[in-house]
Amino acid sequence: MVDRGNGIAIECWTRGSGPLVVLLPSLGRGARDMDELAAPLSAAGFRTVCPEPRGNAGSTGPLEDKTLHDWAQDIAAVIEHEDCGPAFLIGHAHGNWIARTVASDRPDLVRGLMLLAGSAGKVPRGMTAAPIPPDIRASIEGSGNMDLPDAQRLAHLQRVFFAPGNDARAWLKGFNTRLMTQQTLAQKRTPVDEFFAGGHAPILNMQAEYDVVAPPSYANVLRDELGDRVTNLTIRNAAHALIPEQPEAVLHGILDYLDTRFGIKAA
Repeated sequence: MVDRGNGIAIECWTRGSGPLVVLLPSLGRGARDMDELAAPLSAAGFRTVCPEPRGNAGSTGPLEDKTLHDWAQDIAAVIEHEDCGPAFLIGHAHGNWIARTVASDRPDLVRGLMLLAGSAGKVPRGMTAAPIPPDIRASIEGSGNMDLPDAQRLAHLQRVFFAPGNDARAWLKGFNTRLMTQQTLAQKRTPVDEFFAGGHAPILNMQAEYDVVAPPSYANVLRDELGDRVTNLTIRNAAHALIPEQPEAVLHGILDYLDTRFGIKAA
């Protein structure tokens, strides 16, 4: 537990030793989603930390009237608590916005960003569409609405999170509806330009072939705006859930990037 005082405490799942990697889950979901990456990364010689978002599992703290900066402060406190230098942040979907907010607010704490199925928060230049269309946003929220029947939630999950032929039932469990609602409101309260650049850290932008939330047509937004700091990688046969669909491909993409960009080889 990382105790920040004032009722804010962040529960973390930790493994291994080596360069610090902090893994941040998707909207309304908890840290255990990241086990499929954290376990092999720790075995490969990294110190992995999976913080539970404030308001989930053992993590506590007020959720109402917050912005992405509040959740980012929690992650900054976790990195400082580890006391082993700046961290690599792996942010999945909504977690990519938190990761970029940490890097923007506290660049001294971030060595590199790996963004998995992450919406950039902007659309390509010259377009006027919403970064996430309202109908897609409705299905995201429907996926995590535990009051809906499983069959209805499964339809939402298949539409926005899983590629054709991939089993969406893997995510019928694991959502925290209240957390999702408050994180969504925090997104809306936070101007995108406050976190868009992600500080000055190098960025791996890992996109999914069938993602409708962060579609391939938007894959170059970060690179177009931020230049050579950004390395793009597309994972085949996956959509916005990405990790449960193609865990090995995601892991190999991360390890290859750490090797080629930072010279850090897996143990």
